[in-house]
Amino acid sequence: MGRRLQAGRARETGVTAGGPQPREGALGASGVQGTPGTTTEETSAELNDRCNAIEECYEFMLAYAAQGLPSEEGSASGAQIREYLRRCDTALAGLAEFLNGFVERLNVEPTAPYRDFLSVLDRDSRDAQATLRLVLAQPSISSQLIDNLNASIHLRALLTDLFLIDEILKTHRRS
Repeated sequence: MGRRLQAGRARETGVTAGGPQPREGALGASGVQGTPGTTTEETSAELNDRCNAIEECYEFMLAYAAQGLPSEEGSASGAQIREYLRRCDTALAGLAEFLNGFVERLNVEPTAPYRDFLSVLDRDSRDAQATLRLVLAQPSISSQLIDNLNASIHLRALLTDLFLIDEILKTHRRS
């Protein structure tokens, strides 16, 4: 679906809980990111991987919420929900710092608006990560719990932040 997912749009796409599988290696062999890659292409690829992990999680959560499951026990999608949440959590770790490094690598000017926006993205990603971790800490994850997480303004704000900065950085990568 790409990074054009708008909050709620995934309901219309027909993504099912058996839908997109977490992609192996999308966040590197260890699943943990370090400093931005040594080339703009590597850094772009890591940004794409992080955004995809976050977006795939959101899409999966929409499908999971629609199933009305009382817990994750006993269903194929229930077995996957924690994996999607963990991959999203990994993608969120150090996201603003990573993007700051990417902006520096692209030498965009003026830098002040980017720094200011990345401060907003940092808050939003930390807030979204806190909500994900709260859900992951629960002994059982129901569809209703995931539906409430989907409705979280923190997660929606983060997605919007990512769509905005990605679109802006695309223009700088082409130039």
